[in-house]
Amino acid sequence: MIDPDGYRPNVGIILMRDDGSVFWARRISRDGWQFPQGGMNTDETPIEAMYRELAEETGLQSHHVEVLGATPGWLRYRLPARSVRSHTKPVCIGQKQVWFLLQLKTDDSAVRLDATDSPEFDAFRWVDFWYPGENVVHFKREVYVRALQLLSPMARSLAGESKVPAHVGEQLVRRLDERRREQGGPRRSRQDRKPA
Repeated sequence: MIDPDGYRPNVGIILMRDDGSVFWARRISRDGWQFPQGGMNTDETPIEAMYRELAEETGLQSHHVEVLGATPGWLRYRLPARSVRSHTKPVCIGQKQVWFLLQLKTDDSAVRLDATDSPEFDAFRWVDFWYPGENVVHFKREVYVRALQLLSPMARSLAGESKVPAHVGEQLVRRLDERRREQGGPRRSRQDRKPA
């Protein structure tokens, strides 16, 4: 399913422990690390897609987590030109995502990266809350920083200011804005109205 602007509806998952660390997973056969994410089926709401993707990519079920919050609308990123399959119709130029912040309510033993026949990830680790904003592949960076920034108040209410410091997120946003100005682009990733 691709919208009229060429974006595929998608959900992103920030899975957090009580200490403020977040789940960071390595993609199979690649050196890239990212949060769990995946496309929405036409008959799914964002929360239904989130629970399905959570189960497929981490093996975790709804009783293993608590939803702490979600971004208020779609966050978009464009794919690099080399990744756009212009020979397919409709052409997908990027992803539009609703991001969820989840609290892990169990220990790591419940995580199963091989929960499906075609796993997405082959390793995971727990990293500081803001780490993914600087370490994800460049074309997803703005969306990651924006999602982390939007969800950080909920994360901070659980883990505390020392584990999810507001000033770190503000610094990341400033650096992104500076890069965008240098490149002559808009200040931040596009955010649309709340999805249905």
